[in-house]
Amino acid sequence: MRILLADDQELVRETLAAFLRQESDISVDVARDLPQAIELVRGTARYDLVLLDYMMPGMNRLGGLQAMRQAVPDVPVAILSGAAPQVVAEQAIAAGAAGFLPKTISTRSLLAAVRFMAAGEIYSPIMAMGKADNAAPAGGKVPLTGREMDVLKRLSQGLANKEIARDLGLQEVTVKLHVKTLFRKIGAKNRTHAALIAREMGLG
Repeated sequence: MRILLADDQELVRETLAAFLRQESDISVDVARDLPQAIELVRGTARYDLVLLDYMMPGMNRLGGLQAMRQAVPDVPVAILSGAAPQVVAEQAIAAGAAGFLPKTISTRSLLAAVRFMAAGEIYSPIMAMGKADNAAPAGGKVPLTGREMDVLKRLSQGLANKEIARDLGLQEVTVKLHVKTLFRKIGAKNRTHAALIAREMGLG
């Protein structure tokens, strides 16, 4: 089985590729963005599955899915995401994606999903999406207050609580409370996960 994995985050890309390559029957090529991925599929290699990061350069949300499916109409194309809400997963499946995989998926589940999709099946987001997606109401919008949005935006920029407090003119303990509340609302497991969610909300 030959897989093309496209993700602009090198650590994520190489970690997932390294895991998949441990399987004797799986080979993986990688791309850093959609244009490079399309260039590869139009080359001599024949892929059994293409995995595309939802937020990487060139994707234009689900526009990149359509572009890739047009480039290789006979190859399953799935979407990878750090934290997109379930409504996006549903839209991706409706648009013809072979599946929608959260980057928080366990390695064992990832391998099963990859084989499942390469065999021509659809990997349902209901099977894969977790707490973060269930926290988002219909329409994919998270009910955060304006202040919580301010905190989330700065958190996605890598600021510490003390820096956020200084930037917003708040007490650090107040920022900690906001962080705890918004984590619960968006289903974030940690600051890195929250930053991924913020990015896909357009705040990063």
